[in-house]
Amino acid sequence: MSLGIIKWKSIVEALLFAAGDEGLTIKQLSTVLDQDELAVKEIISELSADYQDNDRGIVLVEIANMYQLTTKKEHADYLKKLVETPANTSLSQAALETLAIIAYRQPITRVEIEEVRGVKTERPLHTLVSKVLVKEIGRAEGTGRAILYGTTKEFLEYFGLKTIKELPALPEKMEDESFQEEADLFFEKFNETLEDIK
Repeated sequence: MSLGIIKWKSIVEALLFAAGDEGLTIKQLSTVLDQDELAVKEIISELSADYQDNDRGIVLVEIANMYQLTTKKEHADYLKKLVETPANTSLSQAALETLAIIAYRQPITRVEIEEVRGVKTERPLHTLVSKVLVKEIGRAEGTGRAILYGTTKEFLEYFGLKTIKELPALPEKMEDESFQEEADLFFEKFNETLEDIK
């Protein structure tokens, strides 16, 4: 390890932050850092110790061999208030696009969302989950058993809907339409809906 332990901890912290709720395995970190797994475990151990300080609001946890950064449970009430504060409920265009796809196509995996959007979706998806507008509703069949996402009761409340069926119906996709045109239709219709119900 040519870099000092403090530098390595900083890099691992950045990687875990970027990975969000998906987390990273020791093997993934080892590959990215180009370090053996024993060295990575040492870095993780040191970083985890740093987060044991009572002055920190974040902890490093291991769930099913995946390491991720998460907020402390004792701060849950404050985080809930943040999500529910009207001033903090505005969504980015990327988050709105992601939410529209989930609303109309749920249950849906992250990979399927990215196929529609054409770009990576980790960050907007993480935002939607943190705002409790989207949640994990199951696992897809097949290899990897990817997480399936769907909208929440809070989503309905946020947009003033009684049920998901109140979203406007989308026209059937025409055979000669491109995938991107279908995506554009999602976003356009969803934004119109938001204007109608605000």
